[in-house]
Amino acid sequence: MIEPVNRTMLLLDIERFTPRDDVVQTVLRRTLNSVVDETLAAAGVERTKQYREDRGDGMVVLISADVAKTALLRALLTTTPELLHNHNRLAATGAQIRLRMVLAAGEVAEDPHPGTTGGLVGHDLNQAFRLLDSADLRAALAERSGQDCVLCVSEPVYQGVVRHGHHGIRPGQFRRVDVRTKDVVLPAWFHGTAAGRQAESDTAVDNSIQETGTRSIEAGSSGAGSADDRDQQASGPVFHFAGAPVVHGSVVGGDQHGVSGGRVSGNVVLGGSSAVDE
Repeated sequence: MIEPVNRTMLLLDIERFTPRDDVVQTVLRRTLNSVVDETLAAAGVERTKQYREDRGDGMVVLISADVAKTALLRALLTTTPELLHNHNRLAATGAQIRLRMVLAAGEVAEDPHPGTTGGLVGHDLNQAFRLLDSADLRAALAERSGQDCVLCVSEPVYQGVVRHGHHGIRPGQFRRVDVRTKDVVLPAWFHGTAAGRQAESDTAVDNSIQETGTRSIEAGSSGAGSADDRDQQASGPVFHFAGAPVVHGSVVGGDQHGVSGGRVSGNVVLGGSSAVDE
């Protein structure tokens, strides 16, 4: 048994693989290999820096620890969804592919046996598989009717990489989930939001904006405001085009002269005489 070494672990699984016939399964497996090829190429992962193991309806990829996880994350968040979208938009419904993906890190050892493939051993790898096979991650993909994949990162990857907000990686787009497995609860972080939840969030924001606008209109209609606001409204210009103008129920007669702007103090006499004049 080779000594365990630190590896970045990328696990992928095809949704609803088993019910499909052999021909479609072959197409899906070829598509998965192509998607992985192009994703790793976009992340700059050389062939000598990766190990792949075919799992039938999925794949295990171990990547050398000296490959930047930030590059892998950017590729998984951008290149992978685009590749899946390009395939699915042209494929028949029965040949479309949706993926659950887990990005984790930890110690992995190889224990190969002659005449067989595989032989990966490690607690950290087992935990990553538990995340991949969890009901929580399956439900997260099922809820995303308009999306082709869901990405889960382990707690070490989130704390060591995601939360620092490196270029192209937004921590706010990940949400923590306590993933329940058969014998343990694992902290993990799922990228994105289900379409239904996003629609509910958008509706709540729209309703809040509408309510705020309605309150503003109602306040304006009811004349609500400070004393200074009412004084400012009262001191505004009065326009008149025909007949004698009426100010607060009184008829104003004769020539009127004023100075625009400013405030007038004391007695104001319109169309008559005051006791001071007499």
